[in-house]
Amino acid sequence: MQKIKFSLVYRDMWQSAGKYVPRVDQLTAIAPEIIKMGCFDRVETNGGGFEQINLLFGENPNKAVREWTKPFNDAGIQCHMLDRSLNGIRMQPVPADVRQLMYKVKKAQGVEVVRIFCGMNDPRNIIDSVKYAKEAGMVTQAALSITFSEVHTIEYYIDLANKVIKGGADEICLKDMAGIGRPVWLGKIVAGIKKNHPEIPVQYHSHSGPGFAMASILEVVRAGAEYIDVGMEPLSWGTGHVDVLAVQAMLKDAGYDVPEVDMKAYMKVRSMNQDFMEDFLGYFITPTNRQMNSLLISSGLPGGMMGSLMSDLENNLADLNRWLKKNDKPLLNEDKLLVKLFQEVEHIWPKVGYPPLVTPFSQYVKNLAVINVTQIVKGGERWEIIPDNVWDMLTGKLGRLPGKLAPEIKELAEKEGKEFFTGNPQELYPDKLNEFRREVDENGWEYGKDDEELFQLAMHPEQYRNYKAGKAKKDFEKDLEKRKREGAGLYQKVQKVTEKPSAKDTAVVQPSSMTVDVDGQKYKVTVSYDDNPSATGNQPGPGQSSQIGQSEMKQAPKKDLAEVQSPLSGTFFLTKELSEKPVKPGDTVKEGDVLGYIEAMKTYNTIKSDKSGKIAEIVRENGSEVFEDDVLFRIES
Repeated sequence: MQKIKFSLVYRDMWQSAGKYVPRVDQLTAIAPEIIKMGCFDRVETNGGGFEQINLLFGENPNKAVREWTKPFNDAGIQCHMLDRSLNGIRMQPVPADVRQLMYKVKKAQGVEVVRIFCGMNDPRNIIDSVKYAKEAGMVTQAALSITFSEVHTIEYYIDLANKVIKGGADEICLKDMAGIGRPVWLGKIVAGIKKNHPEIPVQYHSHSGPGFAMASILEVVRAGAEYIDVGMEPLSWGTGHVDVLAVQAMLKDAGYDVPEVDMKAYMKVRSMNQDFMEDFLGYFITPTNRQMNSLLISSGLPGGMMGSLMSDLENNLADLNRWLKKNDKPLLNEDKLLVKLFQEVEHIWPKVGYPPLVTPFSQYVKNLAVINVTQIVKGGERWEIIPDNVWDMLTGKLGRLPGKLAPEIKELAEKEGKEFFTGNPQELYPDKLNEFRREVDENGWEYGKDDEELFQLAMHPEQYRNYKAGKAKKDFEKDLEKRKREGAGLYQKVQKVTEKPSAKDTAVVQPSSMTVDVDGQKYKVTVSYDDNPSATGNQPGPGQSSQIGQSEMKQAPKKDLAEVQSPLSGTFFLTKELSEKPVKPGDTVKEGDVLGYIEAMKTYNTIKSDKSGKIAEIVRENGSEVFEDDVLFRIES
């Protein structure tokens, strides 16, 4: 009788539902109860996105990983992590020396198995990580990023498995991150791998969103898969994973040797997860992500990014409606924008070379779709804005695309002067650990046990600096308080359709400043909407009138100062790499010089000067939130 082992994808359960994951005190409290369930051979403890999220709410990820893995290590349950190969555990490419340090640190922290995937399915990226991880003593599981298209055939995946196994992979994972793999088709892929490599364990990972997952699990098990990833309530189903109870019952009935589930422990873990949501996590979980949606079949967007997608969509909808209102056009609701987004993803995916829609390329394609939809709604054209990271994907700097680019993309690349790269992507991202060592020394920071603090700085520079400065925790607490006050996430307030919206509900963000003309003389003024003349950006209350803070009045820029505006909403940065030198007032710039960046939806958009001259003013602070058309720089001719 074939034995089936279960892996609890605990990290992914949370990330597929919302933005954050439990704190370390919550993780260590729930670990013994998960062990008592008695049905897991593996637990996913950390990896891509997880440790960055720790930093975002002001928690040390090294402490979290060490304390979280220890009880499982002691119980003989393997801990496994998710690794994005060239991108390590972040969204952008990582220098080779930082990648190598990562595996040494994670092995020392108690993580035994590393699941390595490349969003391009480029075996070069995967095999490099396999080599580094094996040197650190880890079990290497090469993941095939599953998607369904004319270029992603059964033969394509069997050939990819052959290449990564030849490159040293100990195991294979079918990472069906969007759950759109067709059941019989997946079974044939597993059967082909097992025929060529019967000794290689195969693990199947799927999201339940489109509805194929249960049938797919049965088919891959019939074909020889030994490990199955599962979730559990209250975070199973929807854009998450199938529940362990359903999988266990199905496979047991089909005659497979499956572990029993301690139901008392199951209910305890379920209850604790619910407590975590009520504590704070539920405020970052969009109710839509708890639903299954067959529209995901055509768009192919993965469950793991749906939490961040809905958060991004909320911001984009507010930004787009702000523009529509300003231009006296009908507003959109979230459902309409979501459908437009799904349709746009389906339209552009073949044109950009069929990258498997998994991190970071699912985000890149989704972001491109959002930008296209926004531009089209505003009366513009497709492809008006293509972020830097997307260009890197299109031009081969992140790996080889599975399909061919559409002629219109090639023509646009030529027009933009983009060069295509065919070498190993790692060549473009040289070693940088020494630079980060200098930063640690200059700040008097600790390197940490096994250099783990150095690793976190090198892997997540901006997030780590904000964590060390205390800014991350303050920003998180401010956001959480706002969400609690507004009843966000699973706890959002429901208003009856028949009720008349209040002034507060229908309010839009008012300008904090404006330029006024007084007898032909232009003045920049700060606008206040309450009794405090220094307050800005607030709605006037009942009976209040808008006030102009006279002390803030200053003359607007002269006509010989050109304004550089933000092309979209996001976070303004002067640099995105440690090696870059930020521009400053007084610097001379030429047309086409890089002035800074707008980070939006985890991708960077370069801001270039459209004229030569001297920087007279940097209007916005580094790291500040900006809206589309906000002035960023003023340049003197």
